[in-house]
Amino acid sequence: MPRAFKTSVLIVGGGPVGVTLAMDLAWRGNDVIVVERRLANAPPDVKCGQISARSMEVFRRLGLAHKLRQVGLPADYPNDVVSAISVTGIELSRVSIPARGERGSAATGPDTSWPTPDHTHRVNQIFFEPVLFAHLAAQPRARILNRTEFEHFTQYEQGVTAIARDLDSGERLSIDCTYLVGCDGASSMVRKAIGAEFVGTPVLQRAQTIYIRAPALMNMLPGKPAWMYKSLNPRRCGMTMAIDGRETWLIHNYLYRGDADLDSTDRDWVTRMILGVGPDFRYEVISTEDWVARRLVADKFRNRRVFICGDAAHLWIPLGGYGMNAGIADAANLAWKLAATLNGWAPPGILDAYDAERRPITDQASHLISDIAQKVAMQQREISADIEGQDSVGEATRTRVGKEAYDLDVHQQCCGGLNFGYYYQGSPIIAYDDESPPAYTMGTFTSSTVPGCRAPHLWLEGRRSLYDAFGPGYSLLRLDPTTRVSGIVEAAAKRNVPLTVVDVNASEAWDLYRRKLVLVRLDQHVAWRGDREPAAPLDLIDLVRGG
Repeated sequence: MPRAFKTSVLIVGGGPVGVTLAMDLAWRGNDVIVVERRLANAPPDVKCGQISARSMEVFRRLGLAHKLRQVGLPADYPNDVVSAISVTGIELSRVSIPARGERGSAATGPDTSWPTPDHTHRVNQIFFEPVLFAHLAAQPRARILNRTEFEHFTQYEQGVTAIARDLDSGERLSIDCTYLVGCDGASSMVRKAIGAEFVGTPVLQRAQTIYIRAPALMNMLPGKPAWMYKSLNPRRCGMTMAIDGRETWLIHNYLYRGDADLDSTDRDWVTRMILGVGPDFRYEVISTEDWVARRLVADKFRNRRVFICGDAAHLWIPLGGYGMNAGIADAANLAWKLAATLNGWAPPGILDAYDAERRPITDQASHLISDIAQKVAMQQREISADIEGQDSVGEATRTRVGKEAYDLDVHQQCCGGLNFGYYYQGSPIIAYDDESPPAYTMGTFTSSTVPGCRAPHLWLEGRRSLYDAFGPGYSLLRLDPTTRVSGIVEAAAKRNVPLTVVDVNASEAWDLYRRKLVLVRLDQHVAWRGDREPAAPLDLIDLVRGG
């Protein structure tokens, strides 16, 4: 007889996406179990290299943004992105980005003026994942079952029963839950079980990562250290990231002209060409991994009571960290909707909005990211020996390539559009009006209150973030204190919808919001706006809560 468990939500997969979803649900008062194959203290993979600004906003709400800021590179280590002939070679361009300890109102850089209370944190997963895991483990409503493998599930009208196995004892576990969410990665068993299939381009590029320890490299850098180096030379192009700011580095090598496959490449030679070091340079290989860059999005993110998030739902080249960070956006979108049904103030119809909102957005993001990845690959293929010339041709080549590299680097690593520009169209729980949302690219955006867009951020008196004034449910922003809101407040109370009225009198608020009333969802997206209450406030509340 399997050992029995019961919970509101079962999450399969305890990586950053699954852990974030679990934290958010627990924060909203819901019981959750996470099943994870790894040991509790197993070292994380050296994969994702940054937490986006939007993800940091989620972690700010959950109370651990400050903890995350304390880990990673030294506080004074530059977050710059450099393109160069090699890591130790001639610098071609530099995107100057402040170190984490130098952020503040006086900081300058391409992302320092972003409208957010929490900027991108460039930190590797080996440092931030333990912080997330420890925070979740401390939540009384969360339970983590390590060394546990999900096997299958059966869903019925009132819930789901999952079967898992203890990998150490072999014991079977039976877990009854109201909802199940697969955050179990690219080879997701949950995705396959709900009948979802990946659609897109299965192979864009083949690549390998080489994680090394090289204490001598820091003293060989020709200028101010950088967080990321893009090597552009005719022998080998690649990328190197500083991991601890002292001696560990992660190198990305991409299949090159004439390479039959990754196994045919000499990893030692590749490493030396990307770093720009000779045969006497000593380093230690900590780990290696081969991987395939793809552009794939599942054809559905849900089957009744079962959902998928993160790599289980979409895969692409993780430029700007937008593999994991897109998954965290999935989790933040899904968590409040699940909590709304579990807490009794929204009908199950609200869950239809998860697929309707996140699947089109991830498809858009997959194209934006893949398009710029193709431009990067094209630039690498076109690097000629002229770039190393010590004459006017060489100088002109370096200037041209440097300018091209800067434009590509700033769009990838300071991707404001992917953080703040995307919007939800066609959602069944957003009250749209006649204005279209502003266009965005990977790197550019315009803040807007068009329904579906992210509510523009601003600082209130005492430099308090507007987002910190939001309640745990819907927030009704009122820019004119004389505007009547009692109809909406009473309608929300009648449906038990949590609602906080926030009076906003910051001087720049009107230029950003341009409406006297703006209803903001629990994920900071605009649900409705107007200069007066609607004629039927209860109809509005019913729409935004899913029926």
